[in-house]
Amino acid sequence: MKHILLLFILPLILGFAIVGCRDIKDKNRKEADSPEKPNIILIMTDDQGWGDTGYNGHPYLKTPNLDKMAANGVVFNRFYAASAVCSPTRGSVLTGRHPLRYGICTANCGHIKSEEVTLAELVKEAGYTTGHFGKWHLGTLTRDTIDANRGGRPQHDAHYAPPTDHGFDTYFVTESKVPTWDPMITPPKTAGDVSAALETGKSFNTRYWTAPGTVETENLEGDDSRVIMDRVVPFIESAVDRKQPFLSVIWFHTPHLPVLTGEAYRKQYVDLPEDQQHYYGTLTAMDEQVGRLRNKLKELGVADNTILFFTSDNGPEGKEVRGRTQGLTKGLKGRKRSLHEGGIRVPGIVEWPGTIPAGKKLESPCFTSDYFPTIANVLNIDLKKFNRPYDGVDLMPLIQGTVNTREKNLAFRFSQQAALIGEDFKIYSNDNGNTFELYNISEDPSETENLAESNPSQLRKMVEEWNLWKASQEASANNADY
Repeated sequence: MKHILLLFILPLILGFAIVGCRDIKDKNRKEADSPEKPNIILIMTDDQGWGDTGYNGHPYLKTPNLDKMAANGVVFNRFYAASAVCSPTRGSVLTGRHPLRYGICTANCGHIKSEEVTLAELVKEAGYTTGHFGKWHLGTLTRDTIDANRGGRPQHDAHYAPPTDHGFDTYFVTESKVPTWDPMITPPKTAGDVSAALETGKSFNTRYWTAPGTVETENLEGDDSRVIMDRVVPFIESAVDRKQPFLSVIWFHTPHLPVLTGEAYRKQYVDLPEDQQHYYGTLTAMDEQVGRLRNKLKELGVADNTILFFTSDNGPEGKEVRGRTQGLTKGLKGRKRSLHEGGIRVPGIVEWPGTIPAGKKLESPCFTSDYFPTIANVLNIDLKKFNRPYDGVDLMPLIQGTVNTREKNLAFRFSQQAALIGEDFKIYSNDNGNTFELYNISEDPSETENLAESNPSQLRKMVEEWNLWKASQEASANNADY
């Protein structure tokens, strides 16, 4: 009888074992086939205008690598910097929140507070290695060495905020601006924005810091964008070698004054005036480094698993095109320091091969505060746990076309100016929100026809929304969020 029972039981046991093994193999196969966490690269230039790219129809400027990136990704036709100057916009990138919520009012004002959750801290929670390269401008980098605009000065000690205090594993950064060629050396005054106290050919007195108390002294000659990328590439290679996802924030100084470039880049514009040769040349040199980066990602086999964003921190410098301030707004009103379109509408591209469309142009307004919630949602990180208001939204539904309009308007406040931008309409104030102009920005991007009197209901609706946002922003500034 026992032998007969075994004849029946053994096949059942073997069957269950086979099914169990198959289930385990299927589970392992699913885990092996599941997508890796994407690498993340955020590139930002400094003072590059809306019209300063080849793909956007510039008459002279050559940006072949940005053009390729645009063709292979999504171009934001209405991408905005969250502020009209550099430091506040940079704060919005790293926090997803308007910089006035935590005291960064303009350039060289405030710093990233320790209570803020930065993008680097967010992704480290998901196992990423993090690096910051180029311009920092979100606090000082030294307490004991006179450096740049604020570093090493006792009155600015409270603003000491190196990247490693805010989630970055490694960095190669300056506190603020440097020349776009030979970045450690004071250029001729013709390069623009060179202090009279500095002597041509001597130290520019703004250093590249690699750790608290550590200054880089090697490989600092020539094109500044190449100097920066020389540090980015080894960081990425090391992360890929370790099979660790990475966040690389690359903030080029180009084309911020002082503007100058090398002969090889000037020759590409030899038929143009000298100031244009330098301005266009430094942008072409930067573009070359974008190409170098994209080629390196392909060489390492990680291009398809890397989200690559590109933008600028605000519109072009200067009240007009003159000298080395050759940036173009392509007919938009205003320039840097203005909340009119020319001061905040900037180039915007995102590339993620195989995951987002190629060659798509997105018309909905988007801005730098959107990076943070977009990346959080890509990594399935719930921002509600941080219990604070965010000004950005997840861009992926717009990018992938599952929705046609964004869920929240873009709010701005800078100096005495205010603005709120929606899908079609924009309000603008130059008296701190006491009175507003109204524009149909989708039909009138140059802001030529004020519709405040002819469309009072639209004006009233948007002003009410801006005032609600202002109350939230001021509550944050008074430490309501932490």
